[in-house]
Amino acid sequence: MSTRTVSDAIRRGQLRWNRTDGWRFALVDGGIRFVVVVGDTETNSPVVVTGWTEVANREAALDARRWDPVDVDTIAVRAALSESASTPIPDRIRPRTVTRPFVVGDHRLKTEPGEPYVRCDDCGCRFRSKDAITSRGCHGRSGR
Repeated sequence: MSTRTVSDAIRRGQLRWNRTDGWRFALVDGGIRFVVVVGDTETNSPVVVTGWTEVANREAALDARRWDPVDVDTIAVRAALSESASTPIPDRIRPRTVTRPFVVGDHRLKTEPGEPYVRCDDCGCRFRSKDAITSRGCHGRSGR
């Protein structure tokens, strides 16, 4: 998420709710929802705690020039893995095609349609949940 996107979400996004981690702002652009969590909102320099993306409208995202199908599938898989880190999600991974690796923990992950897991491009390990990914270090080709 770029600095500009974070700024746009805070300025133009919908204020979602305040939880213990801070205020959440959400902005949908090109079919993708950008969520930014901000703490320390009582000062002139609020602190961005975290941010993430979700697919708000798959068709709109695919129609937007900003995203290609691999980008949209990557966002969908990352969001699904993060929603419930300990829960295996084979049915949410299976329909996605992620041919450019994305990083979670020490792993560079890809998937193919029909595969019920993400696979590390370096070590070859297969994972069906985020907890499984982050609890195992990568010892693949890159020497990690």
